[in-house]
Amino acid sequence: SIRRALAVIALSILHLVRPTVAFIGVIARDFNALTRKVTAHHILLPKSDEVALSLKQSIRNKVNPPKGSDKEPIYIVDAFSAAAERYSRDEETAVRGGLLGTLAPQGYCRAKELDAACFQVPLGEVCGPIESEYGYHLLLVTERTNCPKLDGQNTRISRALDESVLLEGSNIQESRQVGMVLFQQVGFWLGASFAGGIVAELAAKASDIIPSLP
Repeated sequence: SIRRALAVIALSILHLVRPTVAFIGVIARDFNALTRKVTAHHILLPKSDEVALSLKQSIRNKVNPPKGSDKEPIYIVDAFSAAAERYSRDEETAVRGGLLGTLAPQGYCRAKELDAACFQVPLGEVCGPIESEYGYHLLLVTERTNCPKLDGQNTRISRALDESVLLEGSNIQESRQVGMVLFQQVGFWLGASFAGGIVAELAAKASDIIPSLP
């Protein structure tokens, strides 16, 4: 019957479109992974919870002085960098205030645990301790691109007038989002065009079949 012929065409289209959509999804996921970048600072410490947590709290107290304190708040990057210069066992980064890299790609850090954490912890917070073969790390991420599930529209922190942290977006993030939308649209229309050609072929075959049906 005509219904049966149309059902065959519909199933054929579905089998063709599904792999195309899945392929686009794989490429989009790989694109996100390859274009993620981070600016982060760390402090390398001996493997001691007491030492790491004590220093972490000390930095937090400088950023947000306890109530009743006469101390002025210090911007988190300044407080973290000063602690890194004084306490970090990573001599190479300590002289840079613990800076690991500026917009460094995923896989940049020697310690895989630290590298993974750079793309898992919140922006603008002192995090850790993170254990690696080198010791314990305290970590501060100040900028990160292409992690919308974690950061939303935010990509970096900046200094507010009262030395607190402001979360901001960037033109880089916006341009990448536009690029991804365009990429997905192109992929969709390529898939649709391919499927359309198959549909036309199936329709032509169906047109030969349908008149011969009882």
